[in-house]
Amino acid sequence: MTENMHRILIVEDEEIIRAALRKLLQHNGYEVSVAESAEAATGDYDLSSFDLIISDLRLPGEAGTSLIGQAPGVPVLIMTSYASLRSAVDSMKKGAVEYIAKPFDHDEMLGAVESILAQHPGSGTAQAQEADEAADSESDPAQIMFGQCDAMQQVFTLIRKVAPTETTVLIQGESGTGKELAARALHLLSPRASKPLISVNCAAIPESLIESELFGHEKGAFTGAVSGRTGLIEAADGGSLFLDEIGELPPEAQARLLRVLQEGEIRKVGSTQSRKVSVRMIAATHRNLKAMTRTGEFREDLYYRLNVMQVRIPPLRERRGDILGLASRFLARQAERMGKPALSLSPEAMKALERHRWPGNVRELENAIERASILADGDLITPAQLDLEMETGEDYAIPSSLVEGDNEQKPPPSRESDAGSDLSLEDYFQHFVLENQDRMSETELAQKLGISRKSLWERRQRLGIPRKKG
Repeated sequence: MTENMHRILIVEDEEIIRAALRKLLQHNGYEVSVAESAEAATGDYDLSSFDLIISDLRLPGEAGTSLIGQAPGVPVLIMTSYASLRSAVDSMKKGAVEYIAKPFDHDEMLGAVESILAQHPGSGTAQAQEADEAADSESDPAQIMFGQCDAMQQVFTLIRKVAPTETTVLIQGESGTGKELAARALHLLSPRASKPLISVNCAAIPESLIESELFGHEKGAFTGAVSGRTGLIEAADGGSLFLDEIGELPPEAQARLLRVLQEGEIRKVGSTQSRKVSVRMIAATHRNLKAMTRTGEFREDLYYRLNVMQVRIPPLRERRGDILGLASRFLARQAERMGKPALSLSPEAMKALERHRWPGNVRELENAIERASILADGDLITPAQLDLEMETGEDYAIPSSLVEGDNEQKPPPSRESDAGSDLSLEDYFQHFVLENQDRMSETELAQKLGISRKSLWERRQRLGIPRKKG
């Protein structure tokens, strides 16, 4: 156990969920304590010593919401099934910082915990506060970009390794994935951090002007050149140059750029003299440069000069576990700008965000949150305000019979009482389905678990749980 890890209290009366959640959080570096009820939590622990309290909504005795406010500054995350969404909304009004619907994925829970702890740095122990301050460095990629999934953690690791070197980097990724943020992290982690980072979108500069913009020009070099001009590459001397959408460079500019990479020299348009420059090159593209070399659209020698080290930023559809964490960050930022601190996403809006394919990636998500924040009539954002084009094939509406607040019925715990400490949340789902599918229809199973029939089928496929024949 490290001295500075965050302390989390889990208040949950079901042994299987309590043990699985404890195991999940401990595995991810958190110090975890547990209690079976709100009364046990207040009797056994000093609540102010924790950085976060995660509590079930319905507990024996007092409800989980009774813990809200008992330790000022300590955020409370409420867990609830979809059968109690109305009560969950009420818990937000009482002061819960967030709620999460059961059954939840590991990534969803970890994303919520990370987001809450990032937004509440003043809670918990003095050691945790010191750790937060020490980690709050803008040069770390994890502080510039958000990503809890394995793919993004690999991106962060690669950036940390390659940034301190002089190696040229090619960033691959679809539009809106955050390629410029990755370039900023590479620059800020490099020895050139005190020098400028010049960013150029090659697709945004007219082809007739791009050479002049990049390399500069002498007075009279062409019609309209009434004075000399320093190019962007020279302006980045000593620092880094980020060339976004480098696949859009015309052939003449490609040849000039190759000389910069090979010789470290630039020559202004209309000049006969070359000048030495020291520039760390970072390029980015959403196109397949290798395929473009076969068609002659991109110089093969330039491609190999650029592709010394490649960083691939995954699209948002491959980062499902990060969607709600990103949305929470964007929403907090937008709420602060608008002076609406209570702004939150409805459960239906969360599900809509998770199911959208996000062709515009993180940029599209940020725009959707900003739009919805402006259109929201109150403090709760609905799917209609997100205005997403939903995929067909699934009904996202929650039956009114399930939204009854105080009438929540929990799935029964596994009969294997001695196996709880080794079960994950996926194990809990599997045990519940296997124990109850003999006496329940698929519809009833889905309703008890608070998910749709399609989601139940998808989880069966993922976990290899066959349907009962007959």
